Amino acid sequence: MSEICPKCGLPKDTLCVCEVIAKEDQRITVRTVKRKFGKLMTIIEGINQKEIDIKDLSKKLKSRLACGGTAKGGTIELQGNHLKKAVEELVKLGFAKETITIR
Repeated sequence: MSEICPKCGLPKDTLCVCEVIAKEDQRITVRTVKRKFGKLMTIIEGINQKEIDIKDLSKKLKSRLACGGTAKGGTIELQGNHLKKAVEELVKLGFAKETITIR
């Protein structure tokens, strides 16, 4: 018998839809920042850490975009300029395109 989700009332390991619903409600901002020695970093902000596993999401983005990076302080930092590709990957991962802002 699997554990029951307190939010949706469905089994956590198979049918829980809380993370899917949480992905649609996020207000995400994607921007680039110039760091030391003129290197560019892509910063993804606005993801609620309580509803979505930010470390797992950063791991997926880093592998799909073939870059390094980290998840700290509620933001995901990716090495390089990945604005458009990061937005495309976030949409593929289930986030709504209308809720993603590029700066």
